[in-house]
Amino acid sequence: MFQGNELLDLSDSAMDEIRGSGIAMIFQQPQMALNPVMRVCDHFIEVLKLHAGLSNKEARLSGIELLERVGIPGAKRIMRAYPHELSGGMAQRIMISLALAVDPVLLIADEPTTALDVTIQAQILDLLREVCARIDTAIILITHDLGVVAEIAQRVAVMYAGRIMEEAEVEKLFEQPLHPYTQGLMGSVPVLGKPKKDLDVIPGSVPNLISRPQGCRFAPRCRARIEQNLQICFEEEPQLELVHEEHKVRCWLYHE
Repeated sequence: MFQGNELLDLSDSAMDEIRGSGIAMIFQQPQMALNPVMRVCDHFIEVLKLHAGLSNKEARLSGIELLERVGIPGAKRIMRAYPHELSGGMAQRIMISLALAVDPVLLIADEPTTALDVTIQAQILDLLREVCARIDTAIILITHDLGVVAEIAQRVAVMYAGRIMEEAEVEKLFEQPLHPYTQGLMGSVPVLGKPKKDLDVIPGSVPNLISRPQGCRFAPRCRARIEQNLQICFEEEPQLELVHEEHKVRCWLYHE
């Protein structure tokens, strides 16, 4: 659902109108997402002609302004560059400016800082917050980095094998993780000032989604299921239910 519309029911032309202007996306590897045979300016021309109806000249000028907005020095020179001539941080900033070119309502950011060093990562996260606040854009951030989650998210959905296992406000999730999978994730992160001989690990492997396990998808790897000998975990999948205020969990440990 997006703004009251069921996206799966829309025609291709209706979806084309939503992509970019309604919903935009930043992909995980910017230098793979940018077209290698197109200059940076051509990417902006393509986006702004389609969604904003600008001419080539207007799109170039707007692209320069967008690059300056995300802190790229020498924007005119960068507009003439090809993707392989850009650093990872530079390419990611260009992806962000392309995604935000027509002020989308929703931005989906898929691991936007994975390939970047921590200094550039912090700059990109600050930039996302600043620009999206300025144009009132919401962000769905997809990441495995709990540090990034703690820094930028307001509400978190923890997913495993295609299912939301736990959903809560970010402070509540870190203070009191309820699902055994969330607890395993938290336990696997090193904590400054609390040295461990070995980090916690979650036994087993993620299931093949072509042949999903019956019942709870996390059951084969769940220490709590083993300790409490819960056979129902293999028989029936629990629903995502409200356990505390604004805190949902998909686990038989919290169901009657």
